[in-house]
Amino acid sequence: MSAPIVGVLALQGDFREHIAVLRSLGADARPIRRPEELAEVAGLVIPGGESSVMDKLARAFGLAEPLKAAVACGLPVYGTCAGLILLADRLLDGINGQQTFGGFDIAVRRNAFGSQLDSFETDLDIPELGEQPLHAVFIRAPVIEDCGPGVTPLATLPDGRVVAARQGNLLGTSFHPEMTGDTRFHELFLRMVESA
Repeated sequence: MSAPIVGVLALQGDFREHIAVLRSLGADARPIRRPEELAEVAGLVIPGGESSVMDKLARAFGLAEPLKAAVACGLPVYGTCAGLILLADRLLDGINGQQTFGGFDIAVRRNAFGSQLDSFETDLDIPELGEQPLHAVFIRAPVIEDCGPGVTPLATLPDGRVVAARQGNLLGTSFHPEMTGDTRFHELFLRMVESA
């Protein structure tokens, strides 16, 4: 049986790292830049990067509306950092005119921890992924400030702020699991793609 085709939105940001991780796990991972490429995938990763730039490019490339429709139709999508912002229904501090693809019943604050200089790393307990803590890298990271009733928080910081969550076929993390060599979030996402 052939591996599922998993796309990685490749308009901007660290899409190459996600493609490498997904391929290392046996997925047929491909960069996605056009609507016709999006139509071929069984799942999509929206990587970290600059959410406002990715929003503008997605609209310029004609990808924004097909992406919104795919999310609404249940396509499994995993957003990391900027990708989490782009999946949120509510963006608390977007730049003027910034839009999201939506679908994830969460409110997200961009750059919740400050500038690039305020980036940090920490270990998170994530029961969904097993007993071993996950080392998480936060780079100009967003935070989930509010979760709707259908959203399951998967990880929180010591102060209680939510930094990973799941809602149906949507998965989101404030941090960058593609940077640490810990592939458990990508494995979880591939299981979501297979069960969809």
